[in-house]
Amino acid sequence: MVKKQIIVIGLGQFGMGLIRALSNKNADVIAVDIDQQKIQAASPHVSQAICFDATNEDTIAQLNPASRDVCICATGDQSKEAAIICTALLKQMGAKRVIARANDELHSRILKLVGADEVINPEWAFGERFANRVMHEDILEEMSLGKDLVVTEFKVPENFVNRSLVDLELRKRFGITVVAIRSAESGNVQLAQPNEILRSGDILIVVSMTGNVSRLLNT
Repeated sequence: MVKKQIIVIGLGQFGMGLIRALSNKNADVIAVDIDQQKIQAASPHVSQAICFDATNEDTIAQLNPASRDVCICATGDQSKEAAIICTALLKQMGAKRVIARANDELHSRILKLVGADEVINPEWAFGERFANRVMHEDILEEMSLGKDLVVTEFKVPENFVNRSLVDLELRKRFGITVVAIRSAESGNVQLAQPNEILRSGDILIVVSMTGNVSRLLNT
């Protein structure tokens, strides 16, 4: 299997966490930062760790962005200006897919204007997911699948107990698709069967639009 070639520029907390996760997924990662100490910390986790200023056109050209599958500009928490310049340079040099980290809405719009294919803000995304867990104790975990789609794990509400998924009609009533069920009895996760009877303590793993699970739990 061919390894995915990824460049990560900016090794703050987000960038460091990202390179470790990508390396664990067997990606070929090049890490870049202007701070030599961060480069030394990153070295054990990546194929290359390079110390230079990614806003310099000559030095960033050495990375050959056009040959990489993904280029991630994670400098947003360090310098807005650097993130904008870096993103623009990557696109000008033919990068296939550029993901940039933004600090705020204005920064996000500018990054898109200079060519970012995708703009992220990890703090906002986590804040939105965590807010749902604060509001609903039964929500155990939530993971974004894109702009509006999420995977959610939540405890079976008491009014679902001893009823089947067919009977509940969650897709029709709430736009929620149950993918799997974690059994309260065994702890095992199995694909959801339409006629399976839900028990107290079971956990549903579902896919839905953002807010649909909250709407269900509020009914």
